[in-house]
Amino acid sequence: MFRLGLTGSIGMGKSTTAGLFRELGVPVHDADAAVHAIYGDEGVAPVEAAFPGVGVDGRIDRVKLGARVLHDAEAMKRLEAIVHPLVRRREQAFLEKARLASAPLAVLDIPLLYETGAEARVDAVAVVSAPTAVQRERVLARPGMTEEKFRAILARQVPDSEKRRRADFVIDTGSGIEATRKEVAALVRRLTAAQERRDA
Repeated sequence: MFRLGLTGSIGMGKSTTAGLFRELGVPVHDADAAVHAIYGDEGVAPVEAAFPGVGVDGRIDRVKLGARVLHDAEAMKRLEAIVHPLVRRREQAFLEKARLASAPLAVLDIPLLYETGAEARVDAVAVVSAPTAVQRERVLARPGMTEEKFRAILARQVPDSEKRRRADFVIDTGSGIEATRKEVAALVRRLTAAQERRDA
């Protein structure tokens, strides 16, 4: 089974692109969705222990947690040390399920793929990208987003130019959904065929 890492900076259209892989029947593991699930399950006790007061009604309140860690690099490291192993466990279960289903291709949607060294766990990386002006417009249109928050998030992410340089594939989302859909379909055909040759 070919494991494709999917990543991209905020506002580049990664979630939409992950949805296009799903449309084609490719199993996709969403690391962000896994974190959401963990904050209502096995992550509640250890995160609340590390950051007292962020647990509300048996769940981790992401707004409260974000306020504690966004501008504090040490706090962010402590949080990641708790959450990343839990996400990895869910990722491994996902890959095992995809393998048992004989999927030729599986996608790991990991926002901080390069930042966390996750490229070592995949066979290739596809970076989702768009022009800076498009990215900015998309991000600042989000509810509750400010210039300051946008800058803080970008500061934690490997720059788009560096991601593009390191990627095996670049998926351009700046020309609209239909163009992106065609790019994704072509990549799925290419990787599925390559995997089938490997398995033959």
